[in-house]
Amino acid sequence: MLELSIKGSKKYYGLLTILAGIAGIGVLFFLYQLKEGLGITGMTRDVSWGFYIANFTYLVGVAAGGVMVVLPYYLHDYKAFGKITILGEFLAIGAIVMCLTFVLVDLGQPMRILNVWIYPSPNSVLFYDTIVLFGYLVLNLVIGWNVLQAERNGTHYQKWLKPVIILSIPWAISIHTVTAFLFCGLPGRGFWLTAVLAPRFLASAFAAGPSLLILLCLLLKKFTKFDPGKEQIQTLSKIVCYAIIINVFFFLCEVFVAFYSNIPEHMDHITYLFMGLHGHGVLVPWMWASAIFMLTGIILLVVPALRRNETTLIIACVVIIVGTWIDKGLGMISGGFVPNPLHHVSEYVPTFPEIVITLGIYAIGALAITVLFKMAVSVKEEVGSA
Repeated sequence: MLELSIKGSKKYYGLLTILAGIAGIGVLFFLYQLKEGLGITGMTRDVSWGFYIANFTYLVGVAAGGVMVVLPYYLHDYKAFGKITILGEFLAIGAIVMCLTFVLVDLGQPMRILNVWIYPSPNSVLFYDTIVLFGYLVLNLVIGWNVLQAERNGTHYQKWLKPVIILSIPWAISIHTVTAFLFCGLPGRGFWLTAVLAPRFLASAFAAGPSLLILLCLLLKKFTKFDPGKEQIQTLSKIVCYAIIINVFFFLCEVFVAFYSNIPEHMDHITYLFMGLHGHGVLVPWMWASAIFMLTGIILLVVPALRRNETTLIIACVVIIVGTWIDKGLGMISGGFVPNPLHHVSEYVPTFPEIVITLGIYAIGALAITVLFKMAVSVKEEVGSA
């Protein structure tokens, strides 16, 4: 099926060229970082996780969000999702590729990742995070390739694949649960020290991942002969609606607990993000924008007439993606590190090289998703015209 990925129009090759160019620029800046060290980033002694881990955290959620099409189709026989399940699995593959790349660039010296397996530490959450991420990548590659090949051949996928598909469902939940444990397992960080962090991560994942999938489906509908289907997109939009509401509810629960308990260690992080602290407030406008975006997305999706309108649905998906990215990316990372355990404010702002490297990694992920989607759409067009 790989031959399908190299057959395309000039627009397709133009897109691949642009993405490859952006990725190449990112690689050049990464080589600069490799030479000069992580000192070129905005990270400091107080803020040891920055823009790279922020995007890693968000994209793990995007990858986990793919289970929202896999579960209804394979477990509940919701046949409508049969047209887009492979797209959700391929989106997860691209997201995991970006996640792993972000981890590599954050290490400073990529070869250090080998120490995780050469000197395994079963008491380390990072050890388990690498296992679930690589495992989920392999599961989606195996499932996606075999299911798509069977569809192209006009047959049912092999029986041995069904247990693998079932395994991938709890595995999808595990990748973001373990990622949440990386944060809430640190007792010195009050903002992360909450049992509701993993459910909150999953709620935002089930909003962001399907939102991105909706936008990609609408793009495919416009630029290819493949129609994902109105019912499929509307069902996904309902999933996004409920998930983003639950995500906001979990955050409001955190606000109540922090301020009703009146414990400065818990209050200061939220105060810094939304009101500023000790004269510092670089993230205040970003966090309020995130809140407005998520609220706007809820309104646009709750009202049936607005949800069924393609234009307002696109707006809703975009604002939810941006809102959850700010909340889980910028807010979650900086909110946990600022202020530090001594209540000193040392703000973090990503540097230009960090941003360029990040854009390069997103281009790599977009390149992988574009090629995978090209294969999937080509097969569906072949089957549809047969």
